[in-house]
Amino acid sequence: YYPKSSIKFGTVCYSSLTDKQRLFQNLDDALELYYSINQKIAVETKSGVTSVLTCDIVYVEAKGRKVIVHTSTADLDSTQTLQFWIDHLPQATFFQSHRSYIVNMAMVTSFDHELIYLCDGQFTAYLTRRKFTEFKKAYLMFMESKR
Repeated sequence: YYPKSSIKFGTVCYSSLTDKQRLFQNLDDALELYYSINQKIAVETKSGVTSVLTCDIVYVEAKGRKVIVHTSTADLDSTQTLQFWIDHLPQATFFQSHRSYIVNMAMVTSFDHELIYLCDGQFTAYLTRRKFTEFKKAYLMFMESKR
């Protein structure tokens, strides 16, 4: 018998029916993470449409009436709502840390009870106190899934 935590993406023998079910669940989880990282999404702006890999998005920010998609190379003023981004960004990789921010967990360097530091501190996003525990759990699960 192996506890679920020890076989999560690990190399163990899957011999029983429950072990095989866990294997398939782990494979599904790995595929979902892979596709979420390599997914392209269209960012509509006033000047046109730009196709961006989700892994290049650092965070999405609602600022007043504007929604800004911050990528590793540019900031794009999106005509889409923040709710659009909540609905279309992969949940395995992105987390809404505040009513105005959605962060890419792959870009997180560190966080405290108020801020999330992204890309070695180049960017910061707010983290509400009531979402701290939920974010911490989601981030640790995200990091575990990348092992």
